Amino acid sequence: MGASLAYTEMVSAHGLMHGSCQTVSYLDRDPDERPFAVQIFAGEPDALARGAEAAVARGAEIVDINMACPVRKVCGSGAGAALARQPERVRSAVEAVRAAAGVPVTVKIRSGWDEASINCVEVAQAASAGGASAVALHGRTRAQGYCGTARWDLIAEVKRAVSIPVFGSGDVWSAADALRMVRETGCDAVMVARGALGNPWIFSQLAVAEDAPGRPGLPDRDEWSRVVMRHVELQIEHRRRQTPEADPDGLERHALRELRKHLLWYTRGRPGGARFRRDADALNTSADVRRLIDLHFPARGESLSTEQP
Repeated sequence: MGASLAYTEMVSAHGLMHGSCQTVSYLDRDPDERPFAVQIFAGEPDALARGAEAAVARGAEIVDINMACPVRKVCGSGAGAALARQPERVRSAVEAVRAAAGVPVTVKIRSGWDEASINCVEVAQAASAGGASAVALHGRTRAQGYCGTARWDLIAEVKRAVSIPVFGSGDVWSAADALRMVRETGCDAVMVARGALGNPWIFSQLAVAEDAPGRPGLPDRDEWSRVVMRHVELQIEHRRRQTPEADPDGLERHALRELRKHLLWYTRGRPGGARFRRDADALNTSADVRRLIDLHFPARGESLSTEQP
């Protein structure tokens, strides 16, 4: 749909080091997806370095170190947002990963641990000094989680403080938001997260809006259903490539189980969405998806209204 780069979900460096089947499965991707960017987490520079080596051995072309995750279990191990509490540890971690991986290293950070310890400028400078190729800032503290408002002014401060590219993140729900973030902060790229869930059009809309500023139209019902069904087909095709010897019916059910949360996101805030989600337990095949779409989203061709999360 036009995104320039997509990272994997956050993957344990320890799991990659030890070759855990569950961890390695998080690197699953379409073979045509390039560049392949893997995001890793750990609290120790050596573990991050060895995890990065394992990721590169499995095809990673970019390694991102997560220093932003607010989850207690992750932070309790010294990883995620906890790693960014001490800028000197950030520099050591980036240096170790860069030396071991031999590919570009990026870093995802938050504004700080809490409002009393905003340190994103120092952390970004430490990452740059350690050899990071770019830094992404989510403008919330670890204490905020995903509540409150992201501080875009801090993205601007980080941009002024380092010479490497800066990616802005937080409260980007539309193409207009992304363009406004660039104008207000000077960031080099915009990272879209929750705003893309169920709304992959945000990327194509952004491409259009960059050329002709304005509010791009929402997809009509036919375009929306076409993309949803194409997503279903792609997931089934992907699983067939991965396990060609598997039972086709069982494989299709497996693919639909994996995709279910995405299908629910597609219907969020749309008329008929609540009824679709009510019946979602019956989704086992692509034909089931088409049936529920036709049942709850009749073909009338109008724009499907959405509610901002």
